[in-house]
Order: sequence, then structure tokens, then C-alpha cells
Amino acid sequence: MQKTFIRHTFAIITTAILLIFFINFLSTLRSLENQQFNSFHAKSEQIIHTLELNQEELALLKENLDEDYLTRAKAAGYIFDRQEEISLDVEEMQYLANLLNVDELHVIGKDGKIAFGSVSQYVGYRMADHPQTRAFLALLESDNENAYLIQEPQPNAAEGKVMQYVGVARKGQKGVVQVGFKPTRQMEAQSRNTYEYIFSQFPTDTGEELYAVNKSTGAILGHSDGMEQDFTEEYYQVAQLSSCLSGAWKKDKVGHSMYVAAREYNGMFICAALPRNILFQKLFMQVFSTLLYLLIIEAVVILFLNHLVKHQVIDGIHRIMENLSSITNGNLDTLVTVSGNREFEALSHGINRMVKSITNSSDRISAIIEISGIPLAAFEYAPDMTHVFATSGLKGLLNLPEQMAQRFYANPVLFDRYIHEKMEHPLEGEHDIFQINDSRYVKIHMSESPEKHLGIVTDVSKDILEKKKMQYENTHDSLTKLYKYPHFKHLASELIQNMQPGTVCAAVMLDLDSFKSINDTFGHDAGDVYLKSFSAVLNSMPSSHFLTARRSGDEFSMMVFGCKDKTGIAKCLDTFYQKLGESPVALSPADTKIISASSGFAWTADPNTKLEELLSHADEALYEVKRNTKGCYGEY
Repeated sequence: MQKTFIRHTFAIITTAILLIFFINFLSTLRSLENQQFNSFHAKSEQIIHTLELNQEELALLKENLDEDYLTRAKAAGYIFDRQEEISLDVEEMQYLANLLNVDELHVIGKDGKIAFGSVSQYVGYRMADHPQTRAFLALLESDNENAYLIQEPQPNAAEGKVMQYVGVARKGQKGVVQVGFKPTRQMEAQSRNTYEYIFSQFPTDTGEELYAVNKSTGAILGHSDGMEQDFTEEYYQVAQLSSCLSGAWKKDKVGHSMYVAAREYNGMFICAALPRNILFQKLFMQVFSTLLYLLIIEAVVILFLNHLVKHQVIDGIHRIMENLSSITNGNLDTLVTVSGNREFEALSHGINRMVKSITNSSDRISAIIEISGIPLAAFEYAPDMTHVFATSGLKGLLNLPEQMAQRFYANPVLFDRYIHEKMEHPLEGEHDIFQINDSRYVKIHMSESPEKHLGIVTDVSKDILEKKKMQYENTHDSLTKLYKYPHFKHLASELIQNMQPGTVCAAVMLDLDSFKSINDTFGHDAGDVYLKSFSAVLNSMPSSHFLTARRSGDEFSMMVFGCKDKTGIAKCLDTFYQKLGESPVALSPADTKIISASSGFAWTADPNTKLEELLSHADEALYEVKRNTKGCYGEY
């Protein structure tokens, strides 16, 4: 372990020395002028980008405002065109201008004068007297009723104040409707597009200057410190700036050197200048930064040595403790693999052998349970465990696929949710027996405490299936698979008692016609076929409206329920007889017969009606049908 520490220490010191020389080499090669030129170039890119964005914004603003102003002018024209003869005083025109949200509103007559408007001193003004107003006379001369004119913002003829006017030709008569706007938004946008404003928005280093020079005239278009200076220095002159496109040193007015970088754009030079002493300050900062790098490297070396000891010793101990905690919490699959020195490797190997021995003991218990042949499985888990202890037979009893079982065993929270969901729905009439699938029933007994949960699962499928078989045999006729008559009466009584308001139900008694002659003619086996075929039709009726049973011999019973009225009952019986007529029975290879059955029904809408009374009335209706017609149903 000591040799390992010395070897790593030597490697760290050697790496630190090489790193110091490498940083010093990079600092020497770094070109201060190129660095500053790149900085200037980046700022010029931002300035150009800002200029282009502002120009686009100004163009888009003008387009949107022109469209909006034209729409208001057309709206004003529409108002005046609705009335061929109209004369409004100044106050009324001012009111209308406010409604249209315009600053001025004028109507120019066919004589080229302002007939009336929202500004009193403009009324009677001749449009031909000034170039600004004269442009709108073209609308009077045009034959196009949709003609319009949008002027650029400019001083108006009457007062010299900056306004933008929009005019549209009147329809149906000669004249022009003119609206005027104060171009506040355009002027604000234009003010943001000046070089003076843009330079003022860019941060500059101490002593740094940003400026723009017209290539043709040599005029200073903008300066980051304002325009109140004479700009006679060498680095402001156009003839000198052509040599600064890649960066160059120029003199200021007192003979000090300035590093100047220029860039051509749209007929001008965009320039940046920085005094030499500021650059030297940056150089001193870089030298200081190199010293700071050395101090940082020294700190890094110390920290790295500390990290090395921690990694080689302390972290190994912590990992062993974490693995032991995981094993203690039940995750016996945890493998302790702490390397780095022989002592930790030997300790890891010993812990893994101990855990394997415990796991083998658990597997032996599972094997003993399997050998015993008892369909039994057990499990254990706790809130703070990361694994579920389970005997090998558990996944088989719970019918869990291998992948799902492994996922549950590796997540006690997930397994707890699964087992409690299973236990939410016990088998009807049972307390701790639960159905896994159609053929698997298990008994789950759990002991739960804050510390841990223990459970035992036993296969009780054989007992439950035998019990269900006995229940079926007690309630169903063996030949026809219909309910036995006593069980039918129990269910029918519940149906009557639980009738929904607004519904009716009916008891139906049925009797096969001429069944004795079928037995006498074709034999009892054919008679059984005849009975089973009739029962199959009964069983096929929808359980939402029919409850069927064999009373005795060739006598059967039905309960028709869930109908709104007697007509609904009749429809159900019609459906039954229709299906009966569509189900012929082969009594012999040469003889096929349509089943004939007589029935009588009695119905009620009262949930307090006694079933025996209803069955008795249905019997009377059946006897009446048997005496008269047969093969159909009759009502009591």
C-alpha cells in the first residue's frame, strides 16, 4: 500500500510540472493583438447585426402603420360616401377624428380646397399652394375610385409640424378624404437606428472607443463617447483606416499609440480603438493569471493526493459498509467487489462466501418444502429492505412469469402493492382465500408489523374446486344443466324483491307437448335428447332477462325480468318461441321434430308479490293453454 502511494505521488508531481510548462508555453504563444482584434471583430458583428435588425424593424413598422393608416382613411371615406351631401363643423370633424383614432381629418372638395376638417385654420386651404399638399391633387384627377396616396412623414404645409398624411378618393363624386397622424412611433424607431444610439448601447472597456466613419466623405457618423469632439487624430482619418482592416497601431493627438481595428460595411468603416497602456494592463493580468494557475495547480495536486488516499482506503471501507448494509436489508444478491489492495480483496471474498452460505441455507429450506410435496410457499420483506425473501414455489403458486417474479423480488414496495391488491378481493364466502386464475385458488396468511412482513401461501385449489362442484350439483339439474327448481325459487324470490321501480317481471310455467309419445315412439334416449335440446334453447336466452329451471320431467320454469311493461314480457316470450322454432331436434336418422311447448305466465310490478302466488297463477295459465291450443303461451 505504501509503494502504491509513493508511485502515485511521483506521477502526480511529474504531471503538475509538465502542466506548468504547458500553460507557460500557451501564454507565450498567445498573441495579444489577435486576441484584441477578435474581440473588436465580435463587437462589430453585434453592431452590424443590431443595425440590420433595426432596419428590418423600421421597415416592418412602416409597412404595418401604412396599412393601418390606409384602413382608417378608407373607413373615413366610407362614412362620407354614405351621404352624398354632408357638411360638418370643426367640432364634429374632431369628434369623428377621435372615433377613427386619427390626429387630423380633412375632406378636400373637387375644387382642390379643404372643404371641412378637424383643424379650423386648415379649412379653405388650397392644396395646389404647396408641394406637400399638391401631391393629393392627383387623386382628384384620377378616374380610379379606389385610388389612394400614403405620404412619408414630413413637415406639413400649414404649420411646418411633422405629420404623415393618407388620402383616399371619394366614390361617386370628386373629392378626397384625408387623415393625418403624428409619426411618433416611426421617429422613435428611427432614433434607435442611429449610430450614436447603437454605440451607446454597447458596453466598452476602459479607454475603448467605438465609432463609424463615412468612406466617401470621411465624416464621423457616430461615436461611443458622443459627437462633441474634433476627431482630428490619425486613427479617425479615412486614409489611415484602410490599413486597419487586420488591426494596426495608430497615434492619438498626444502621440500615444492606439490599437485600431476597422471593418467595412455598407459604405462606411466600423472601428474600435484601445490605448496601448490598457493592453499592457491586460498583459499584466495574464502574467498574474499564470501565477494564479500555478497556485491552483499546487492546490489541485494537494487535493488529488488527498483524493488518492480517500479513494484507496476510505472509499473502499465505505463501499464495504454500504454492501454490508444492503445485505443486512435482505439483498443477498449484493456482490462485494472492493479492489485496490490485497487486504480489501481478501475481505470482499470472505464476505461473499458468508452470504453465499446464507443463501444456500434458504435454498435448502425451499428444496425441503418441494420434497415434502406440500403446496406451500413463504415470503418475507421489510420497508427498508431492497429484496424480498421468497421460497422457490411462490411464483408457481401465484402464477407469476419468471420476469415479473424477479421484478417483484427486487422491489419490496412493488411486491407489497401486488400482494395487497390480490388480497383486496377474497373469494365469496371466504376470508383469506383468493382466486389466481380459473383453476388456481390460494390461501394467503400474512403477519405484518412495522419491522417486517411475513406471509405463507397455500394451494387450496383442489378443495375449492370440489366445493364449487358440489355447489353446482346441488343447484343444477344434471341432464339439462338448468337450475333445480328449489334454487330457482330462491333466486326468483330475490328478483321480485329487488325489482327496480318502473319495471315488471313474470313467472312462466312451461310444459313440453306430447313428450310421452316421443318417449314411447323413439325411446327414452331420444326423449333425453329432446329435453336437452329444449334446455339448450332456455340456456341460450340472455341472462339479463331470463332465469330458467327444470321443474320435473318435462316441466320447466322461467322468470322473465327487467322489462318495462307487459309488452316487454311478451316480446321476450316471442323471442324465445321464435328461437325454439328455429331449433329442430333429430330424434332418429330419419325423423326431425320442431320442439313444441306450452306455457303460461303471470306478471307483477309489485316487489311485495309472493312468488308462490305468481307461480300458481302461471300454472293456471299453462293449464288453460294446454286445454285449448298448445304450442304457445298464454297470460293468467
